[in-house]
Amino acid sequence: MRFLLLLFASAYVQNACAQSPYTQLDLYFHMPAGRPWGATTAVDIDRDGKTIWIAERCGTNTCAGSLVPPVLQYDTAGFLRRSFGEGLLTFPHGICADKDGNVWVTDGKGTQKVWKFSPEGKVLMSLDGFHQPNDVAIASNGDIFVAEGHTAGSGTARIVKLDKDGKFLLEWGKDELDVPHALAFDSSGRLFVGDRENDRILIFDQSGKRLAEWKQFGGPSGLYIDRNDILYAADGDIRIGSVKDGIVKTVIPADAEGVAADAEGNIFGAGVNPPGMKKYVK
Repeated sequence: MRFLLLLFASAYVQNACAQSPYTQLDLYFHMPAGRPWGATTAVDIDRDGKTIWIAERCGTNTCAGSLVPPVLQYDTAGFLRRSFGEGLLTFPHGICADKDGNVWVTDGKGTQKVWKFSPEGKVLMSLDGFHQPNDVAIASNGDIFVAEGHTAGSGTARIVKLDKDGKFLLEWGKDELDVPHALAFDSSGRLFVGDRENDRILIFDQSGKRLAEWKQFGGPSGLYIDRNDILYAADGDIRIGSVKDGIVKTVIPADAEGVAADAEGNIFGAGVNPPGMKKYVK
């Protein structure tokens, strides 16, 4: 049955790719005058369902030595509302806006920390002891999940679970993950992991028990699950389906490494090559 489902999903992907209902908007996001986009992998939607949080690498592919603020909040018209984080982050990589409005950012190189900011940019917490943290996700009870290990085949990949105060609880995945690049929770609390180098999504409960493996979404660099349990996976192209059946219903040709979608169904793709942000609308 699983083999038949994957065959059906593959056929659906090919058909959907030619019929994507989305239009790409390249110049929606306005940077401050004179500032170019840097490599961008981190995008998420604020708890308001509208405004967009982005972390980019200071106009190049690193923030080392830069005093440009890499954490950006955009309004619904594509204009910058606020920015912060200058001098703290070297290599912004993953971002998560939690239910309280706080913003979490992983620094994949340099400090290799996970930073928690207030919506205004005040540092609330910094967590260290990670090796190349790729992404962070916050469970409904405040538990913190970090995916780390960005070097393929290094054996450093794992998922780390901490409590809301940053106390270590458990880890898993060293024997099955290779570059776990993205994290997202569905409404039932299952943790979706973009296991990029293994070209799959793995689904776990919050104790690390493996529940399912999906290969129909490619090898995602970015994952996002909206309030209706629609799954968006970016592995260059953006694949869209439901967490309920795992069928890919739409494919948007893109160059996206990160992905998010607002409450109205607009999709945002974050890119490294070319760098910057794109919006996709129906």
